[in-house]
Parts: sequence; C-alpha cells; structure tokens
Amino acid sequence: MRAKDPVLVSAHRCGAGGDRALENTRVALENALDLDVDFIEFDVQRCADGVLVLYHDDWMWVEERRVPLAALSFEEFSSRAPHFLRYEEVLAALAGVTRAHIDLKFTSPDSLYAEPAATWEVQAARRAVQVLGADQVIVTTLEDKAVRAVRDWSDAEGHDLLVGLSLGRSVRGLPWHRQVRIRASELLPRLRYTESRANLVVAKHTLARFGVAAFARRRGLPLLVWTVDTEDSLRYWMRPGRAWLVTSNEPALALTARDGYPRHRSGRPPRPPRAPRAPRTRRRTG
Repeated sequence: MRAKDPVLVSAHRCGAGGDRALENTRVALENALDLDVDFIEFDVQRCADGVLVLYHDDWMWVEERRVPLAALSFEEFSSRAPHFLRYEEVLAALAGVTRAHIDLKFTSPDSLYAEPAATWEVQAARRAVQVLGADQVIVTTLEDKAVRAVRDWSDAEGHDLLVGLSLGRSVRGLPWHRQVRIRASELLPRLRYTESRANLVVAKHTLARFGVAAFARRRGLPLLVWTVDTEDSLRYWMRPGRAWLVTSNEPALALTARDGYPRHRSGRPPRPPRAPRAPRTRRRTG
C-alpha cells in the first residue's frame, strides 16, 4: 500500500457491533452489506460431519454441558443455533458484492499437514476462491501450521492469496511461563512469519502499536489491525499509511473516521495490492 492510500474497513463478525447474539448471523451480515464496507469478517468452525459454519467459539452448551463443535453434526448444531449462517451461505451472499475476510477457528488432524491440499483449512480456502476469486479473499488464523498449509497450496495452484498469521491470542488462564513465551513470539514474530510464510501481518491493535506495525513496514507486508472500536483508536488507525485494513465491531464509526482524512485524488479508495475491490451490485441474502 502507498502512504496516502485510505485504510480499508472490515466488519468484524459480520458487523454485529456490541451485540454478541448477532455475531456471524444473517441480520448482522445484512447490516454490514448496507454499510458498503470493504470486507466482511466472519469466524468459521467445522462440525463433526465436515460442514462449515459461522461461529466464534469451538464449543456450545448442550444440556448444561460444554460440548465441542467438532463433536456435533451440523444438524445437532443448527437445532441449537438456527440463526447462524453456513459457510456456503455467506460466500454466496458476498459473491459480486464485497470481499471476504475469513477467520479460520479450526485445525486439521496433524497427519494431514504433510499434504497441504488435504487439510481442512485448504478445503475452506479452496471453496472461497472458487466462489469469490483469490483477489476477493483474505484468510487469517492463529495457527502457524494452518497458515503454512494454505500458503503452500495457494502457491502450488498459482493463486495470489493473502494469508495472515494473527497475533494477539488470549493467554488467560495459562501458566505464566506460557503467557510470556506466547507474547514474546508475538512481539518478535520474525521467525514465526518466516516459517509460516504468512504474507499478511495480522495483529491486535495493542500489539500493533508495540512494534508489530513497524515489523510489517520493514518486511513490506500489508498490515491488518484488529479489533479497533473506540473513536480515538479509529482516528489513529484510519490515518492513511498506518494500516492496510482495520477490523472493527463499529464499522460505521470506522468509515466516518476514514472520511475525516483527505481522500485519494481519484475521489475513492485505490485498490490495494493483490486484493482489488469487487464490482458492487446490491444484493440481499434472504
């Protein structure tokens, strides 16, 4: 990105805002599409039968027990959470409308990583590329091995796909020595980025300010900052040149903050490297 390019906006969890009940749902998706954001961000989990669904946590309550989603069939999941979208539904809704920011929340069995194309993460990425096109998709994940698998597959297939290693995972409840090790690997991420081959730097806004943004600039990689919600933080991160993309629970506020800065002389945001804007046609999902 160029220093004066406008920062792009991604609607976090389909643009649900502060209402957790709406995240990754059709209602939130419709609202985000009406805002005309640059990306729609959504979380993807995998059910036991391989069906991909939009859901943040890797568990849900079943008869007062926390049951992993990986142990539930899609039918069992949807009977308890009918308002959540299937992966195929959201891809169809975004096709020809806007770009997808896919945050993968699952991993494959270890044995599958020897052959990247066989991994579940690559299956999800492949389907998104088939429906939307590689230039309309970014894939993010907390897992180094998942990033490497998707990057190796996309290179082998000749796709110019942005795949980001996300820094800023929760360390709550972990032993202190693990907390320190994780945070150190995030504040000094060179080795992880080299080994995972991530070509998109993805960081929680606090980590981005503590050196990760500078790391992205040194590496010449686009920077995605998450999740920026307050007016002050949005004014900071929406300044042209600070980031390539900002994910927010308040996408309308982010767009307003961006409008406070001078636009590119063309009068609209220029296309970022390797991820041109899709043609806009308004289309409903219901």
